[in-house]
Amino acid sequence: CRSLYGGFVAWRQGGEKEDWSDSIAEQVADESHWPEMRAVILVVSDAKKETSSTDGMSTSVATSELLAFRAKEIVSKRMKTIEEAIKAKDFEAFGKVTMMDSNQFHATCLDTYPPIFYMNDVSRSIIQMVHKYNSWAGGIRAAYTFDAGPNAVLYTLEEYVVELLALVLKYYPEVGEDKVNNVNLKNEALEFQLNPSLIECVEQSSRIHETGDVKMVYCTKGGTGPQVLDAVSSVIDFKIE
Repeated sequence: CRSLYGGFVAWRQGGEKEDWSDSIAEQVADESHWPEMRAVILVVSDAKKETSSTDGMSTSVATSELLAFRAKEIVSKRMKTIEEAIKAKDFEAFGKVTMMDSNQFHATCLDTYPPIFYMNDVSRSIIQMVHKYNSWAGGIRAAYTFDAGPNAVLYTLEEYVVELLALVLKYYPEVGEDKVNNVNLKNEALEFQLNPSLIECVEQSSRIHETGDVKMVYCTKGGTGPQVLDAVSSVIDFKIE
C-alpha cells in the first residue's frame, strides 16, 4: 500500500475499526520535499530466502517477546521521530532512527524460536563499514537498513553519494562493468580519491571483500507513485479484440 504514493509514505497501524479499513498508507512528504536524499542499494544475494517474510513474521509473532515489546513500546515513538526528521530534512536524526530500527528488527528475528537469520557476513560487514565511515566523518553521512533479507539500502545525501559509492566499490569490487546501474556516477566514484584517514579508519574492522560479494549496486532516489501512461509511453502493447 505504501507504493500508492510518491516520496515518503507511512503505513498507519489502524485497528480501531473492526474491518481494519483504517490501516492505510499516508503520504508524509512528496517526492519534491527532500530532493537531496539518495539511496544506494547493495544486492548481496538474489537467491530465494530460506524463510519467507510471511512465514518469518508469523513465527516471530508467535514466539518473540521482544517483538511484542517492540510493537507496544517502540514503533509508534520511532514513527513519530522519523516523520519529524523527514519533515525537517534532518539527516542525522533520520539516519540514526533508520539504523536503530533495522538493528532491532533483526534482533527480533534472533529472538524468534527457532531463530531467523536474514543477514549474512557480508551484510554485517556493510554495517561495520557504515559505522566506521560515520565515525570518521564525525556525523551520520550514510544510514543502512535491511528488510527480511541480506541486501542493504544505504541512505545518504547528494553531496556524499560519490564518496559513499567510492567506498563501496573499494571494499566490494565489481563483478563486471555493469555492476552499477548509473554509469556516470560509477565513473565519478572510481575517480574519487578517498581520504587516507578514512581508509585507515574503515580498515580497523573491514577488509576488501571477494569480487562478487556484492552482486549489483543501484543508485536511485525517491520518485512518484504510479502514473497513468499514454499509449506512446507504455512498454506493453495492449490489444483489445
